[in-house]
Amino acid sequence: MAVNTARDTMAKNPAAATAARSVVSVDGAGPDRRTGERDGDSWAARVAAAVILDPKRIPRGLDDSKKLTAERRAVLFERICAVAEVGVAMASPARIDRDNIRQASLWALARAVKALPLVPRLVFVDGCDRIEVACDCEAVVSGDALVLSIAAASIVAKVTRDRLMEQVGAACPGYGFERHMGYGVPEHQRALAALGATPHHRRSFAPVRAVCAGEADGAEACVDPRRIAS
Repeated sequence: MAVNTARDTMAKNPAAATAARSVVSVDGAGPDRRTGERDGDSWAARVAAAVILDPKRIPRGLDDSKKLTAERRAVLFERICAVAEVGVAMASPARIDRDNIRQASLWALARAVKALPLVPRLVFVDGCDRIEVACDCEAVVSGDALVLSIAAASIVAKVTRDRLMEQVGAACPGYGFERHMGYGVPEHQRALAALGATPHHRRSFAPVRAVCAGEADGAEACVDPRRIAS
């Protein structure tokens, strides 16, 4: 389980508890900026979240979102949003195509910090990349498994993105976004081949690019999801 590395300090130093309210952690969900393109990567958007926890009201059970069930993430999402300051941002497929996955992800993380109602003094980022913010910033490798506030951010980002993919699934029936959440599983690959790409697909991702190229050579390029019959 993730641990709050500042908790012991706050217990010994009341002033540190006040300062902790100015510490924000950020994490994201979606295509991984660190691993590049893999068959299992998401072909859609990346969502980033920034969270400032209240040291006196930290929800129990916070952990890396990947280690939690969807049901548990949903419960913790509500608890986090009820007691913490939260900012969320999204890097669209178009931005990822234009800037590359790493740069688009870092942009979303920084944007999530700017969406907060408070200006932080320190930002912790999950991973090995720092982001451009107007305060100190530290990268924490495997931070979502080590720092509670980063774990909280990972939960907010994951739940937000999953709900977004459910909405995409309703708008684009036949692709199964609500089940695979935009990842390149066999079901998604078959739907892409049969129905073509939507505006929610990253054209820079090889499988999508290949389908679009094939459609352009034949009938019509990437289809408008509004034309797909339910």
